[in-house]
Amino acid sequence: MTQRLRLNKNADRRLKAGHLWIYSNEVDTQETPLKNFTGGEAAIVEASNGKALGVAYVNPHSLICARVMSRDPAMRLDRSLFVHRFNQALALRQRLFDKPFYRLIHGEGDLLPGLVIDRFGDVLVVQLNTAGMQALSDEIVDALEKVLKPGVIVFRNDTGGRRQEGLEAHVEVAKGTLPDEVLIEENGVRFAVPVLDGQKTGWFFDHRANREWLNRQVAGKRVLDVFSYVGGWGVQAAASGASSVLCVDSSGPALAQVARNAELNGLHEQIAIGEGDAFEALAALKADGEAFDVVILDPPAFIKKRKDIPNGERAYARLNREAMRLLGRDGLLLSASCSMHLAPERLMEVVRGAVRHQDRHGQVIFQGHQGGDHPVHPAIPETAYLKALGVRVFRD
Repeated sequence: MTQRLRLNKNADRRLKAGHLWIYSNEVDTQETPLKNFTGGEAAIVEASNGKALGVAYVNPHSLICARVMSRDPAMRLDRSLFVHRFNQALALRQRLFDKPFYRLIHGEGDLLPGLVIDRFGDVLVVQLNTAGMQALSDEIVDALEKVLKPGVIVFRNDTGGRRQEGLEAHVEVAKGTLPDEVLIEENGVRFAVPVLDGQKTGWFFDHRANREWLNRQVAGKRVLDVFSYVGGWGVQAAASGASSVLCVDSSGPALAQVARNAELNGLHEQIAIGEGDAFEALAALKADGEAFDVVILDPPAFIKKRKDIPNGERAYARLNREAMRLLGRDGLLLSASCSMHLAPERLMEVVRGAVRHQDRHGQVIFQGHQGGDHPVHPAIPETAYLKALGVRVFRD
């Protein structure tokens, strides 16, 4: 019989507004002790008056101790629920994209908290980020077989979220044989994606529309792509007519992949690579008297937790200042942040401060965010994490 998880008085307000998370301090532990649950167990969520609010899975060892999977208390967490949600998600992606390269499941944004699936054609890369999704892994695989019949399913279960949930890290090919190269196409440019050992699932689909915008600004320009990873921005810039592109990253394997992706598109002559720390590389380029028409900043999240905000904002400010020093008299900065805890207005403030520090003028000509395959849940601000500003930086 399914256990019940009763909430404290008024602790159901966020759920009634549409949120899917329940924090451990919102649970009536006298009535329903958390220690009675095993990690990933399903439970009927009740208001303080005993009214059923839905079904969730529980992790008694996590600050977010339960995540709602359905508003219907009778819903079973089984294959048929996943088949239904996968079909809903697939219908959206097929409406948005004409090729099978996208984020198929974006956690809470697709009403499947703790689950991320990226689709690379016939290859699906799955992240089970919570104990609840880990417990349902067989049902998830069965549902993917029913909906998509993929050739390959890869588990990239090596995320920070799993550590917080008390889960072990592991990467495995759960179904099929991985080809020597997993190839995708984005904005008309081909890429080989390192799905087993790259960052996250191997690729970042979330910036697709932002890259598409930048691609229209780079013809004939000299471009610097900082934190280039495997060249998502830089290789597309070269394909869009940039006269030269320098990709800088601290990872040798990522830069080897940049070179491969340049070769895939016949662009190796336009693209140079530089390995090193971003801040040191920016300083060295300035010392060498280098200047660029376009600088792209797409760093990893400098703010992982709320307590990191002051230090993280200082890091973003320094990065943007150093990047602007490398722009010519009338240059373009693409400044991005994937830190959920950096508010959009704070990124604008970072850019404003950097412009004034250089005694220049700035015009924000583009404001971008994550693509439609990373849908934002309107009740969960945490699902809207990506920001990108296109800034013209010039002198009078």
